[in-house]
Amino acid sequence: MAYQVYKKDLDFSYSFGVYPTIELLHHRINVVRKVLLHSKGINNTGVDLILDLCNKGRISYEVNDKLIYKLTKKENCYAVGIFEKYNSSLIENENHILLANPSDMGNLGTIIRTMVGFGIKDLGIIKPGTDVFDPKVVRGSMGAVFKINISYFDDINQYVSKFNNKLFLFMLNSKIPLHSTLINTNEKFSLVFGNESSGLDDRYHDLGTSLIIPHSSEIDSLNLSVAVGVAIYHFSRLESTLGFVT
Repeated sequence: MAYQVYKKDLDFSYSFGVYPTIELLHHRINVVRKVLLHSKGINNTGVDLILDLCNKGRISYEVNDKLIYKLTKKENCYAVGIFEKYNSSLIENENHILLANPSDMGNLGTIIRTMVGFGIKDLGIIKPGTDVFDPKVVRGSMGAVFKINISYFDDINQYVSKFNNKLFLFMLNSKIPLHSTLINTNEKFSLVFGNESSGLDDRYHDLGTSLIIPHSSEIDSLNLSVAVGVAIYHFSRLESTLGFVT
């Protein structure tokens, strides 16, 4: 097959880089079509691990510097995983992150990596939203995207009709500061965030508890990935069952 620069309408995508490709092979080996390796990376420790995983999983691989450059436009990318896009469903009775119309691929990748770091493995995206399989998202997550469940929803009502999680909505016009929030540890929650530029509009207000992350007046708002990280950390600390790396 002639592989081409990534487009959203393709039925496959790529993991750019050694570590994201290792994560792909560890967690989604069933969707891997092929692995490309760069000649400069031969004898690299990470590449050796990729070769071992490919051999054990009977995944074909080839050294192809020209194709890697065509796909990535980078001279220092030593591995590319080619994988089929796949479907996954959010798990009921688990905590969720819900993003309404995220548009920045770097932010989305960072959010996914942060989620995994704090033990949340379910991400809902309200359309329209960034393509989670875009290589920039995969790279931004450092392969953490392969560890989580991701579902797209047409609107917030479709999500609410399927899940009974308590909703905490992060809105700049809320009067309730994040640090004053308490939770029932027997009740699963969903943390809901809006678009990078516009946030959540007023129709979200009555769907749950609206919160704000206080910050100085010298900025208008926090970056979305930072806001999600702060919120996840706070809620994770409230959950006594979560084990932290210290």
